[in-house]
Amino acid sequence: MQRDLQITARNFTLNAAVEAEIREKAARLERYYERERISGCHVTVEGAVGHHHRGGPFKVRIDLRLPGGELSVDRQSADDLAVAIREAFDAARRELQDYARKQRGD
Repeated sequence: MQRDLQITARNFTLNAAVEAEIREKAARLERYYERERISGCHVTVEGAVGHHHRGGPFKVRIDLRLPGGELSVDRQSADDLAVAIREAFDAARRELQDYARKQRGD
């Protein structure tokens, strides 16, 4: 990625292991967009208001800046942060693959 990954947590604090998982999944997205580099990625993880210590539901948003466009993905899970992150990055991968196919003219 040409720019640093930005990770924002709202209504709770992300631990180091979750941040590392997000960084790893964001780095893997580069595989699915080979034409040019992803120029930026911002991941926002939001916990429910008033659930600072109990957790979910969690909402994960991924914004990708690409040459010639942007992609945004919103996903959420009932109470499991790991599932919300996985689903969001799976959706981002699919969107990125579709975007790359359209640019190639497939």
